[in-house]
Amino acid sequence: MTVSTADEDSLVAALRLGDEAAFAALVERHTPSMLRVAGGYVASREIAEEVVQETWIALLKGIDTFECRSSLRTWLFTVLVNIAKTRGKRERREIEVQITAFTGGTVDPARFRADGRQWDGHWKEHEAPAPFPDTPEGSVLGDELLAVTRRELDKLPARQRDVLTMRDVLGMTAAEVSALLEISAVNQRVLLHRGRAALRQTLEDYLKESR
Repeated sequence: MTVSTADEDSLVAALRLGDEAAFAALVERHTPSMLRVAGGYVASREIAEEVVQETWIALLKGIDTFECRSSLRTWLFTVLVNIAKTRGKRERREIEVQITAFTGGTVDPARFRADGRQWDGHWKEHEAPAPFPDTPEGSVLGDELLAVTRRELDKLPARQRDVLTMRDVLGMTAAEVSALLEISAVNQRVLLHRGRAALRQTLEDYLKESR
């Protein structure tokens, strides 16, 4: 969700005044994504929930000193990641890095046109992803696809899930995600590609089975 500068200024002002409704709305908006990101650093759902709770407490304690050098969302997730890293080390869990970053689902290269031919790199005929249905039942199936997407997102390797959540759910930029997760721009692109590809393949398979 993109928030305008004016809206964010109003939100920060409301939080500084102790506006409970503004805080509750912020919690509802970001907690699901925060849990997914925290889950990439700690060993259990319970610890992830504790990390998120600590982050919200940190927000309340630190909002008066927030200098608006970054967006409130970016600051919030920076705090979250730092707390999660600390908890992860305390629980003796190593963060998933290079190996898991370059594993997982991707699209079969045979589905694309070969280099040097017309439209090289594009989908081959009959190999393009199945389109979403445009029928009266589309809204029902859309809800099912959303449920499948959420379920499969939680199954991705932690770093793929983090990048995909930050980029496609929260709408963060590539630079923001690279900085937050302390990964290179190239690694960020690879993780995003593989995460999207894995979800796309799952949705394609689901649509084929639903026909």
